[in-house]
Amino acid sequence: MTPTQLRAFAAVVRLGSVKAAAADLSVSEAAVSLHVTHLRKELGDQLFTRTGTGLAFTPGGLRLASRAAELLGLQDRTVLEVSQAGSGRRLLRVAASSLFAEHAAPGLIDLFTSRADDLDVELSVHSPQRFNALLLNRAVDVALGPRPADVDEAVSSTPFLNYQIMGVVGPHHPLATKRASASELRQQTWLLGPSAAGRIGLVPTVLRQLMVDEEHQRIFQSHAAALEEAKHGNGVALGLSFAVAQDLATGDLTQLSGPPLPAKGSWSILALAGRSAPPAAAELIRFVATPRAIQAMLRGSGVTAGRFRPAVHVTLWS
Repeated sequence: MTPTQLRAFAAVVRLGSVKAAAADLSVSEAAVSLHVTHLRKELGDQLFTRTGTGLAFTPGGLRLASRAAELLGLQDRTVLEVSQAGSGRRLLRVAASSLFAEHAAPGLIDLFTSRADDLDVELSVHSPQRFNALLLNRAVDVALGPRPADVDEAVSSTPFLNYQIMGVVGPHHPLATKRASASELRQQTWLLGPSAAGRIGLVPTVLRQLMVDEEHQRIFQSHAAALEEAKHGNGVALGLSFAVAQDLATGDLTQLSGPPLPAKGSWSILALAGRSAPPAAAELIRFVATPRAIQAMLRGSGVTAGRFRPAVHVTLWS
């Protein structure tokens, strides 16, 4: 098996057709088919068959799909490590949920990297639903945010910080001076950050509990932008208690009283279990729950552009 063959097969699995895989890899369909044929001969397995509704993968094909992603991720990781060894620097790739990335990651990364002059941290924002796949495919070294419901046995998960979110409105909003009922809250315009678009985490959980229709939700590019809109009395926002504390103290925002708010959640750090995780990931796991790290996350000091390179993918709708 060659990396090129595995990459072609992985693209077929991911995209569901040879044609789509060829377009994604910028090669001909014949080239993809040839790579698959070589794999079939070497492994003695048909891998998949064509049906009227698409491709049907054999048990062996599904096993190869999993191993292909893992091997390709390991290859990319090896190339990266060799390059780093030559330059004398290390790179820690961190995946984070949008809420954690915006409010807690900057302070944590700044403090963590200040302890090691040879370490760079690359932060990318993902739905917690993807944490397992990202880690197993070695696309990232560690993930931070809400713990997914199903964590693979090859992945370790350690909770490190409890947090609270509260509903907030501008001081002149009609609900600023009264306790709102669940039915009243459902009818409000909800000003939300990108975390509301996912299924895992405290924000979507609160929205489901209140049964807020999508037509009442406005998703902003950042949670800070949603809070800024709330200050002008244009709706209800959800904010981390430590992130809105200053605005509550100055009167720019008012805490909303009503069910099921405020709500409590927790963040976890996930990585490959045992010695599969790189040393820098193990260092972060030990560091993230220390008092200094917690204080840095709650206070946030920001990071330089060279250390903070997020790859943020946000879908906006009204």
